[in-house]
Amino acid sequence: MTATHSPATPEINEVDLSDLRASLSLGWRDFTRAPLYGLVFSAVYVLGGWLIWWATTTKGQIWWTLPASAGFPILGPFIACGFYEISRRLEAGEALDLGVFGVIWRQKDRQIPSIAAVIVVFFLFWNFLAHMIFALFLGNAPMTNVSSSLAVFMTPEGVVMLVVGTAVGAVFATLLFSLTVVSLPMLLEREVDFVTAMLTSFALVRENPVVMLGWGALIGLALFLGMLPGFLGLFLVLPLFGHASWHLYRRAIS
Repeated sequence: MTATHSPATPEINEVDLSDLRASLSLGWRDFTRAPLYGLVFSAVYVLGGWLIWWATTTKGQIWWTLPASAGFPILGPFIACGFYEISRRLEAGEALDLGVFGVIWRQKDRQIPSIAAVIVVFFLFWNFLAHMIFALFLGNAPMTNVSSSLAVFMTPEGVVMLVVGTAVGAVFATLLFSLTVVSLPMLLEREVDFVTAMLTSFALVRENPVVMLGWGALIGLALFLGMLPGFLGLFLVLPLFGHASWHLYRRAIS
């Protein structure tokens, strides 16, 4: 790996596909060495997915989706720190015990809440834009329950809305990924402010766009597939990529 030096930020290394493969291999190793922790952390997301699904399908209470979904970006950084701390301890040869949860709890007094706030702002702004895009293309369409009838999306206006919404969503997802892909593990390990961490993360993606955006696409695909079987696939996907993200951070940032 070739290093790129910057006096104002941590050292950013060049990464390639071999780094991604190695990170996944090490992530799987960490999961198999401490599977119980990974399953506990993943259960938060699985139970949250079940709650949203139950509220929207069984009870028909669409209003539940916004507050319930908002909990994911708030809790996400802290859950991710659980995976990072496990991998950090395994890497350092430290014992795994209930202190892992104490480390997560102590993040509330450091920089992780600031990252969580940034993610929530992204989530709320995207939710606002999604409603605007829907109103722009389908505002004059006959009222229909989109949760039970998907015909409205097959109209010319619906297809255009899906294309525009997907493009805008991809821009948001790419920007958020670029700001957080290594900033979260960096904040766990180092005493840096969240702005420095996000700028370093963004610089890493800028310096290695193909590999890092490919990594983001792989994560997105894995999460999508993991949610298909009743969210149960997340019990495998989240620990694997959570641990792998720590190892990619260690290879990408010096």
